[in-house]
Amino acid sequence: MSSIFLTITGKGTDKPYNEPDKTDKTDKFNILNRVINMAINYGKIKYLKTCAAIKDLPDEDIPEIVLAGRSNVGKSSLVNALGSNKKLARVSQTPGKTQQIIYFDMDGQAILADLPGYGFSKASKTKSKDFSELCDNYFRVRKGIDLVLLLIDIRHEPSNDDIGMLNFLNSFGLPYFLVFTKCDKLSAQQVRKQLQMMSKYLDFTEDARVFAVSSTETNPQKSGLNDLKKALSDEICKL
Repeated sequence: MSSIFLTITGKGTDKPYNEPDKTDKTDKFNILNRVINMAINYGKIKYLKTCAAIKDLPDEDIPEIVLAGRSNVGKSSLVNALGSNKKLARVSQTPGKTQQIIYFDMDGQAILADLPGYGFSKASKTKSKDFSELCDNYFRVRKGIDLVLLLIDIRHEPSNDDIGMLNFLNSFGLPYFLVFTKCDKLSAQQVRKQLQMMSKYLDFTEDARVFAVSSTETNPQKSGLNDLKKALSDEICKL
């Protein structure tokens, strides 16, 4: 959580500059209390709505976080892991089956938009074209995007679509976290090796926020999920 700094001028008082009065202490407590209350209760994540067209998107009155990634990269599984609820988002075994934008409410502090996956899909050519245009239009018209979580399967080299998506985010200056999924399939040593490999293909800065997570219950990378939760809460508190 971000630190709160209050400047005490000491003007018009006999007290030393570094000795705040009771009012200052009360103000500081109230500010800190508000920030603490803004932390996300992930147990209160709930389904909000499904959008098949741009006109159906919810109002942009609170921070919006976007989940993007290839089909079958684990976006729905990550939503379920964040909320500790297996039934929160439907997990499909068929890549590309999700063809709409699914919104979740994050404890009233933000909304989470789960975009259709890019890349391989078993949907018909017509349907694939439709939800590809839906995503393109989403990024074109949606002005209130505060953060993108770009999910990439850590087990494989990033696809051209992964690289293109990251380049798009860099080009338009959209803030993002890189989230490498399915880390439970690898050992800790293999995870480190794959992360080094990813840095050769993906153009992200040294200070980019990078997380290696797993959405399974038997999770050797559980700290990665906890780190992501904390980072999301901290980011939303800044907005």
